[in-house]
Amino acid sequence: MSNVGEKSRIVTVSLKDLPLACPQPDAPLWAQHPRVFLDVLKEGVAVCPYCSTRYEFAGERPKGHH
Repeated sequence: MSNVGEKSRIVTVSLKDLPLACPQPDAPLWAQHPRVFLDVLKEGVAVCPYCSTRYEFAGERPKGHH
């Protein structure tokens, strides 16, 4: 997982990051909020309703049911 721009809060995620939850485990204490799971596979992007971080899926999608 890589943070593409600190100001824009866009995070690129891949298959290894699923299931996707925000905040991420490495988030600083000031960025913590209730944990929410996000479906980034449905449209390729998901936005956290708490902190507005935009997650974008890149790479190979899972095969079969996830």
